[in-house]
Amino acid sequence: MTGNFPVDDAVLEVLPEGTKVELAEPYGNSAWTITGRVSVILPDGIPKRYFLKYASGEHGHKMILGEFTSISTIHAVVPDLVPPPVGWGKCKSSAPDTYFFIEEYIDMDFSAPDPVRFTARVAEMERKGTSPNGMFGFPVVTCDGKITHNTEWESSWAVFYSKLLRNTLEVDAEINGRWPELDAAAEQVINGVIPRLLGVLQADGRTLKPSLIHGDLWGGNVGTSLETGDVVLFDAGSYYAHNEMELGIWRCEWGQYFKAEVYFRNYLRNFEPAEPADEFDDRNRLYRLKYDLVFAGCFPGSVTRQRVLNDMYYLCEKYAPLESLGRYDPLKDHSVTGAIIPSIPYQA
Repeated sequence: MTGNFPVDDAVLEVLPEGTKVELAEPYGNSAWTITGRVSVILPDGIPKRYFLKYASGEHGHKMILGEFTSISTIHAVVPDLVPPPVGWGKCKSSAPDTYFFIEEYIDMDFSAPDPVRFTARVAEMERKGTSPNGMFGFPVVTCDGKITHNTEWESSWAVFYSKLLRNTLEVDAEINGRWPELDAAAEQVINGVIPRLLGVLQADGRTLKPSLIHGDLWGGNVGTSLETGDVVLFDAGSYYAHNEMELGIWRCEWGQYFKAEVYFRNYLRNFEPAEPADEFDDRNRLYRLKYDLVFAGCFPGSVTRQRVLNDMYYLCEKYAPLESLGRYDPLKDHSVTGAIIPSIPYQA
């Protein structure tokens, strides 16, 4: 074998017996894991390439198992939407404990995908991905970046999202420190806004189907196969959710090209807004909170914390007013101003 990327014996055990590794090299960019590309000759003489990822420790175990389960679940529903997963496990020759995930490698172009085809495929995944017990959640913990999701099963979407958001808030506070203004606004969002804005989705005879979502669907996790031209999703942190949750990350300032209205419009042609439809944009703002808090937790000092607080003020003023809270400032809302603000330390 040539190359400077390690291939643990445990990895070889999930490949077809008799596979010969020809080349293993670092490949891709990841802030939380070590990634590489492995070129092999299969027992029948056919060359093949794989994408291999390692992560260490208890948290690494959650990340690897969560991604393997996410990709496997999506693959079972829409097989050509993700790279075929091969296996995962614990490495045999490393300390601390290290875990691996391996999937088939796909040559991809990473420019903006076609809005019509991309949104149709995402909606197809969400429609076909059916919760095994009819509830919101996932059988294992998954991650968005390095931040874990609370995936405990819940029949109420409002309750599930409250727990998901609170978990993300706690992780953010551990990393960035407490911010009293944010804590106060968050409590009002969880106790006042969410019951009103999301509780209505399952009230008055309305039902809400838990949909399989990718869970981290920003531009960096999407490509187009150079061989087939098909959209390819990867690096998933899935759970069964309100399908509109998937779009919260598209509203983020760092969401890349998915911020463009053409992606929202084409998605909604495939999957109409839940009722009340006129509250779709406010739900999208509410769902953005989780993704921006994840970003703040992954990149300490990020200005996204200020955006989160401003979004909370907007939502509280509209759905659960509280005089003691600060006031929403539209000049700090990039979805209003269109301003691009670099990720700089906030001033709390």
